[in-house]
Parts: sequence; C-alpha cells; structure tokens
Amino acid sequence: MVGSSPMQAVLLAPGVKDRKVLAFKRDALKEKDAVSALMRSISAPGNGVRSAFYVFDLAKVVDLYRGWRRALSTVRPCYAVKCNPEPALLGALATLGAGFDCASRREIEAVLAVGVEPRSIVYANPCKPEAHLEYAAEVGVNLATYDSEEEVAKIKRCHPTCELVLRIKGPDGGDVRVDLGTKYGAHQDEVVPLLQAARRAGLNVAGVSFHVGSGASNTDVYRGAIEAARGVFDAAVALGMPPMRVLDIGGGFMAGPAFDEAAAVINTALERYFGELPCVEVIGEPGRYFAETAFTMAARVIGKRTRGEVREYWIDDGLYGTLSCIPMDHYVPHPRPLAAPCAGEKTYTSTVFGPTCDSLDTVVTGYQLPEMSVGDWLVFDDMGAYTTASGSNFNGFSTSDINMYLAYSS
Repeated sequence: MVGSSPMQAVLLAPGVKDRKVLAFKRDALKEKDAVSALMRSISAPGNGVRSAFYVFDLAKVVDLYRGWRRALSTVRPCYAVKCNPEPALLGALATLGAGFDCASRREIEAVLAVGVEPRSIVYANPCKPEAHLEYAAEVGVNLATYDSEEEVAKIKRCHPTCELVLRIKGPDGGDVRVDLGTKYGAHQDEVVPLLQAARRAGLNVAGVSFHVGSGASNTDVYRGAIEAARGVFDAAVALGMPPMRVLDIGGGFMAGPAFDEAAAVINTALERYFGELPCVEVIGEPGRYFAETAFTMAARVIGKRTRGEVREYWIDDGLYGTLSCIPMDHYVPHPRPLAAPCAGEKTYTSTVFGPTCDSLDTVVTGYQLPEMSVGDWLVFDDMGAYTTASGSNFNGFSTSDINMYLAYSS
C-alpha cells in the first residue's frame, strides 16, 4: 500500500504533508489489534500523552475510495464535510478526486483551504443564510440546493448566477439512523411549482437531489428515489425548461456489506431510469462512509469508584465531547481496554461517565469491563462520524484539545 501512487499522493496532500504521519502494519483479520498496538506506543509512559487522542488511518480512506469507485463507478463522491471536517481527511479525499458537499461558509472555506476548485463544491443546504450565499457567489461556488419558493427568491437576491438543484423528498426509507426527510425535500405536488418559481426568477435548475436518510437499512428506497428524480427531469422538459444535467443521490452510506447492497440497487436503477440520458452527471454525498471506520479514539480513565462488585469510571471524553455521537448519531459504544487482554481475566459490571458535572454525561452502564485504574485507557472504534465535528466546550472540557495522530497502515 505504501508504494502505491494513491497512498503516496495522499501523504503529499494538503492537510497531511506538513504533519507527522506514523506508519504501522495492518492485518486484515486483526485490524483492531494493530491500531491498539499503535495507540499503546503513542500513550507509552514517557511520551507525555495524558489525555484523550485520536488515530486517523489515511490508508483506510484510500481503501474506501477505491471501494466506492469499484462499486459506484459512475457516481462521483462529494464528501459531506459536516460529518468530519478534519483537514487531513479533506485533503486526502480531494487528492483522490472527490468533490465536496458543503452546508455553510465555514465548510466552504475549509474545502477551499485544501486547494479544491469551487466547481467541485455543491452547496447542499436547502436553507442558507444570506451572508453565506453572498460568500458562495464571491468565491464561485455556483451550484446550490433548494426546496422552497422563498429560497429561490433569496438565491436570486444574493447569488443571481447560481444554478439550482431541486431537493425532493424520497420514499420512506424505513429504519434509518437519521431521517432527513422530515426537514428537507419537496413533496411531489410541490415539484412543478418550484420548477416554475425558478424559471420566473431566471435561475437555471441544473438537477435534482434527494437523501434517503442516514444509515438506511432498506436499500430498495434508492430505486424509488431515483425513479422519482427521473420524474422531475421529465417534468422540467414538459415545462420547456433546459434539460437537467445533475443527479445527486445523497448520502447516508455505511461501509461494508450494506454499501455493496445499496450500490447494486443504485446501479440497476440508474441504468433503468437514466440509461438513455448519458450526459447526466451523477454525484453522491457520502460522509460516514469515508469517515466512520478510519478514526479510533482512546480516552483516559481519570477517576474511579468501587461499590461492591460494581465499578464506576470517569474518562476525559464524553457526551459533550466527541462521544456526542451517542445521542446525536445513535452510536452504540463498545469500549475496550487499551491494555492487552489477559485470558480468563475477571470482568465487573461497570458504568463509564464523561468528565462533565452533568449526570446525563454517561457513556455506558451495566457494561462488562476488567478491573481498571486511573491512568488506564479505553478505546472506542469507528469514531469518525459526527464526533469531533459535533463536540462542545461544555464545563471547560474542550473538544479541540483532543489530539489527532495521523497514521497509515500497510
């Protein structure tokens, strides 16, 4: 992996090239063990590491990008920056060829800072502050989503040369982690009026977008959403509008077998509903697909209380920090000791608290852990999605104080 051109390019990417990158060997069958060994070396006595930290495996992103291109070769990934705006991740994805989905001025600034061209950014927030729209116009981000007539009027005022992408509400996705359809997306009976509103304003509608929800378990929902999008393309033609050229299939993808299943459904639906429209550019908005599994966090035990056979521990990250993914993103934590496990080691029913004074800052309860001490470490896997991006500074515990170590596995 190290000698391959994608990995070499990522090591020279903006956000990466001026930072130290640690190398370690990854065994596909014992990947977590390899990451743990690296984390033990980072936190070894004498290294001065005494607080929570992350390891970001850049090679994992290279693997995931390759997997995306293999499974969805006709769909350009436009990374959803809101998921994790780590500069090294943005730089790596830009170098690999990804575009970007931004929802605010600050996200656009972060992407431009790693050398991305404005034409590779879609401003994918259907309701945008006026000042942010004016900034998009200033820097040349000229493609934005909408789903209301009021947004058309706002874009006309603030960014009159912007092209539009109509966000529609897709079919009910069933069991999803986060249902975005309750907040965004035009209903079927609103499509024609919204197309007409854009035409009256003199704004070009370049395409259609949808989002089936984050972590959708019913992959067939993509077929229904792509069929609905084709209906909007046809409605625009019937109104005498210029042919659309962009289809945005949204995000919510998770790495693993679920992604492969979704990709198969998407490819079949694209061929069925858009196969005769070869000039349509298809993009997606993956966030967690690239970020979730590439990041691992270690939190330090800073307090302990023993009550009979029950153990209570305090760690230096919690629900107001990067473990905000627990309430926000329905992350289910399975912390494990960083220390190498001992066969037959006794475990105790344990509670793990975050560091703040709020009793709601509880990470796990009734969880089996071996006996631990202050100064030991707990590891949390798959911590790249909606973690560092959504933490706070509550009670004086700052998410930004958590160190990030870049690494690449071979």
